[in-house]
Amino acid sequence: MTVPNFISIARLLAVPVLVWALIDGRWDLAFLIFIVAGISDAVDGAIARRFNQQSALGAYLDPIADKALLITIFVGLALLGELPAWLAIAVVTRDVLIMAAVVLSFVMGRPVTMRPLMVSKLTTLAQLLLAGFALAEPVFHLPLATVVDVLVGVTALLTAISAAAYLLEWLRHMASGEMPMHREDESR
Repeated sequence: MTVPNFISIARLLAVPVLVWALIDGRWDLAFLIFIVAGISDAVDGAIARRFNQQSALGAYLDPIADKALLITIFVGLALLGELPAWLAIAVVTRDVLIMAAVVLSFVMGRPVTMRPLMVSKLTTLAQLLLAGFALAEPVFHLPLATVVDVLVGVTALLTAISAAAYLLEWLRHMASGEMPMHREDESR
């Protein structure tokens, strides 16, 4: 087990604490978890590359931890009325469809090689910015409603484009068996 893997596991273990913080209205704690998770994601990646601690387990743990935290934030904020429910549904649905496509490809004997799409990187950036601003607004009592509204639109658009791009990639892969599928985060 490598240090980056332990860091990714710690991010996964932060998910229930994040759920509690959101339910309990502890915006400060939820924002802190979000910031620490972002920093730890950068740190575990840097450690993995710098000290050659990349592993197959880390290639799965890191994006799972990232997605678990982002999905928790989106669903939690939607349930609390801080983000539109339809956006949380769109974000979760996109990720579930991507995972289902990968599993289906594997089950059908057509496993996919995955690399991130540029639109996927932009989608993740928009989701992170939206989550950060939505969590920061109640913590710092800032008038960020307009920024959050704009980011909701940008995130929705990029989520839809990204889902369509992955669907097209997957359909091409399944039709030809030659084209690689892409993935959210780079492997370690």
